Amino acid sequence: MKMRLHVPIFLSLFTLVGFAAKADAALLIGNSDSNTIIVFDESTGTFQGDFITPGLGGLRSPDDLTIGPDGSLYVSSGGNSGGNLFAPAYPQDSAVLRYSLTGEFLGVAASGGGLARPYGNAFAPDGSLFVSSFRTNQILRYDGTTGAFLGVFASDNNGGLGTLNGLNGPNGLLFAPDGSLYVTTEGTVNTATGDLGFLYASQVLRYSPEQVAGLASTETPSVFADQPALLPESPGFISLLGLALAPTEDSLYVSDFAGGIRQYDLAGNLLSVLSTNYTGTLPGTPGSNFIGSLTFGTGANSNDLYAIGFDTANQNIGSVLAYSGAEGSADTFSGSLFTSSSLERPIGVVAAAGVPEPATVAGLMLGLGGLGLARLRQRRLPD
Repeated sequence: MKMRLHVPIFLSLFTLVGFAAKADAALLIGNSDSNTIIVFDESTGTFQGDFITPGLGGLRSPDDLTIGPDGSLYVSSGGNSGGNLFAPAYPQDSAVLRYSLTGEFLGVAASGGGLARPYGNAFAPDGSLFVSSFRTNQILRYDGTTGAFLGVFASDNNGGLGTLNGLNGPNGLLFAPDGSLYVTTEGTVNTATGDLGFLYASQVLRYSPEQVAGLASTETPSVFADQPALLPESPGFISLLGLALAPTEDSLYVSDFAGGIRQYDLAGNLLSVLSTNYTGTLPGTPGSNFIGSLTFGTGANSNDLYAIGFDTANQNIGSVLAYSGAEGSADTFSGSLFTSSSLERPIGVVAAAGVPEPATVAGLMLGLGGLGLARLRQRRLPD
């Protein structure tokens, strides 16, 4: 009898101590087609498996991924961004979901307040959570601990119909060290009948530290970077999406869903361009590979820039694009490429240190179960 009681305890301790393997340089990647998040080990260049069970916590079409100040993973979720906003079938599950770095669902971090298809999410200097409400042309603010809705931080000031140089289709969010907020916009608006229109320029906007702190009106953000010129690899449009601050904190990298990564200094001057044309599209030919979010790595890879892409000509199978030292060619793709059928139309990516490999998590749950404790466009294409 004693042997039977101690075997599961031994298995649990063995799992915890003997198999506590970690992907110390992990990328967490959101698959918008399979409603899941997977782990990619940036040091070994290998995919480690699912970070969470597909659909866990109601996850649907994950978009932006953020590591919060509490060390948890925050994921924008909420179905198709296209369609008619007023239609009864329009998704009503828009939320930012929270997960532990062992893949456990911790609850809804933000929802309500008019949130309609969240894209970017980021924590402000005061700890509140800012979320882009893509279909209402708003940035909403929530309590970073309780998830309570705190109000509308900014909007297009036109009921979602758009304004010149305004918050038209807000996407990525990034807070800079000085407290300012950078936002990529896709240039989209809602028509009077609730359909999605592409009427304005895709830009990077900036809200000053005073605007972020509530000391100045957010009605007029500054245009940090206007819509840039088309790249040779572009299919004919611009749709700025991801944001990443350089490790030196003196420049900003911006991904374009239609192709390319642009680097700007903090005065908004274009410094360099990185080609993301990993499928080799010829100039003047519509591209088949589209680009999602950006992140810098961790640890020994902290100076390396990573982007996510997927190929519409190959069943939306995705790839990780890695640029050593965030450098490369403006004319041809010159980074490292990791392609896997495990990546199904990926959009969001974030680097996280110390993420247990999925097999380790499964073993841990099995061991704990022995103790009886297991409890378990073509601009941006609509997702």
